[in-house]
Amino acid sequence: MKVNINNLVSISEANQNFSKVARLVDENGAAIILKNNVPRYVLIEYSQFQKEQISDDEEVDKVAKRILSKYMKAFEELAK
Repeated sequence: MKVNINNLVSISEANQNFSKVARLVDENGAAIILKNNVPRYVLIEYSQFQKEQISDDEEVDKVAKRILSKYMKAFEELAK
């Protein structure tokens, strides 16, 4: 993820003005909340979060299929 310096918000500012942080997310897709001047939290739209979850699930499916195809003979032998 590329970080736009305009998306950086201190935790105290986020606490005092959450609507500003929400607007940043609406405009730029994400906001980075800093704690002690270090990136600590990322706020993204829920729809983007769902896409990330689907992507993670797809990766698990790919790995599972690869393992199953690699060891299919062993699984078949166990089933006998």
